[in-house]
Amino acid sequence: MSFVEKYIKGDKVVWAVVLLLAIFSILAVYSSIVTLAYKYKDGDTLYYLFKHSFILFIGFWLMLLAHQLNYKYYSRISQIALFISIPLLLLTLFTGANINDASRWLVIPVIDQTFQTSDLAKLALIMYLARLLYKKQDNIKDFKSAFVPIMLPVLIVCGLILPANFSTALMLFTTSLIIMFIGRVSMKYIFYLIAIAVGSLLLMLLIAKANPDLLPRLGTWNSRIESFIEGDSEGNYQADQAKIAIATGGYIGKGLGKSTQRNFLPHPYSDFIYAIIIEEYGLAGGFFVIFLYLILFYRSIRIAQHSEKSFGTFLVIGLSFSLVFQAMINMAVAVNLFPVTGQPLPLVSMGGTSIWFTCLAIGIILSVSRNTASEKSFNVNAAV
Repeated sequence: MSFVEKYIKGDKVVWAVVLLLAIFSILAVYSSIVTLAYKYKDGDTLYYLFKHSFILFIGFWLMLLAHQLNYKYYSRISQIALFISIPLLLLTLFTGANINDASRWLVIPVIDQTFQTSDLAKLALIMYLARLLYKKQDNIKDFKSAFVPIMLPVLIVCGLILPANFSTALMLFTTSLIIMFIGRVSMKYIFYLIAIAVGSLLLMLLIAKANPDLLPRLGTWNSRIESFIEGDSEGNYQADQAKIAIATGGYIGKGLGKSTQRNFLPHPYSDFIYAIIIEEYGLAGGFFVIFLYLILFYRSIRIAQHSEKSFGTFLVIGLSFSLVFQAMINMAVAVNLFPVTGQPLPLVSMGGTSIWFTCLAIGIILSVSRNTASEKSFNVNAAV
């Protein structure tokens, strides 16, 4: 029995999509790290290539381990993860590494690796919502016993992420609403939650206007939105350089490693890696990447439909929607459909812990697929 047959279980199409995205990632990152290498490593691009490849390798093993664990255990794990996430978000908010007025990272001692705590919080909240919705299905329409326990963790986690990372908080909040809608939460209560969130945001903005030190990122948010709406070339520099990359890429691209805009884009290896992909591989390459994410989402929906337990259904829908939604936001920013957000392209952008948590999320999806297939096989054999 080969390694693949013995250890690689679950939906093979999802595994294939992950492998193709990882290949795209290595090629695109290696092509786009030239300026970064010259700035920090005397032009040694191999250093970043090996580092990124190692991170992807660790991510693969995390995915492998996550999919080997029965997905039902993630119900209990979600409680522990959420319990850890909230203090870590608070710690990050007050003592995290500050870059561009944003405290998003903690530095892991010994390995000196930055850790974006919102990545853990996203995974924890989605798993925890799936657990609550599964547990509360019998009285899901009740406000006090069902909706309030579901609403509170959403507001707490998103509220703690918001000051440093508005786009992540908004995407996580949207994902939470989608999971609640799938979980049969009353639309009236969902609108209540939206109203509470909007009211809280407006109150926070009013306080920040009076005391700017409380929300230093407010100026950045305003300038990005204004530059996007007005088309200001100076304030829209990143988006303009990305559009040049896309325009010069044409239909078939310039070819591997022949990007020129990587020398002008501030973050061509992360936030704007999709623009580099189109520049080098053309619109054909850009559409192929979109196609891969759509396949991932389609296969995830199929897995969710065949899950024996509603917990698995909510889990897969929440995790897959979060990943694909983030990918679409990143690509929309690259083609100037949305203001700059700073969201990486899942499994493609250069990163550290963000790649690992993405791999864990996909591993959990594959765990549902793997165990659903086992349950169906058992049920068929029992019937015979």
